[in-house]
Amino acid sequence: MAVVLHTFASWQGWVYLIVSAAAGTVILAYLVRSDPKLLQRRLRGLGTEKETSQKLLQVAIGVVVIGTIVVSSRDHRASWSSVPPFVEIIGDLLLLTAYGVMHAAFRSNTFASVNIVVESGQRVISTGPYGVLRHPYYAGLLLWVVATPLALGSWWALLMIVPMMLILRWRIRYEERFLEEHLAGYVEYCRRVQYRLIPLVW
Repeated sequence: MAVVLHTFASWQGWVYLIVSAAAGTVILAYLVRSDPKLLQRRLRGLGTEKETSQKLLQVAIGVVVIGTIVVSSRDHRASWSSVPPFVEIIGDLLLLTAYGVMHAAFRSNTFASVNIVVESGQRVISTGPYGVLRHPYYAGLLLWVVATPLALGSWWALLMIVPMMLILRWRIRYEERFLEEHLAGYVEYCRRVQYRLIPLVW
């Protein structure tokens, strides 16, 4: 904990906190004002995943998120990495972009649940970022794992991309199989939108 607090006493830490707090406030304000049902759905869904494998994946995602901050902080304090200030600023811009992608996913898809379920009245969403990627929220999360180490001045914490990619790949494979079986029109949607997580890659 002391290592993390030390990092957030630096200018890099302050900028990171300001960007994160501002973006989080904007997203929360949107959900409270414009889509309270989505907010309730996401809060209610925490810890209620039915499949054991998916519960473990949710925990793993949390571990990687926390680990990214902890490793970045440890690296910053121990000076393992030498990251130029302009790269750290790029990291902050990428961080803002990551939150923007996640916000866009929420704005487009009111059914963006924490858990893999099909709600009553749910339909396939193909507008906004869903017209480019099948899983834009996960794309924003992956970009967050890239942006956080850069913003906090750590090359080593970029290694957290590897476990996050593996976890999201497993999660997405399961989710798509479920939606193909339970959500009308999802198979056709997958034919139209080729990329799952990263444009032009996968």
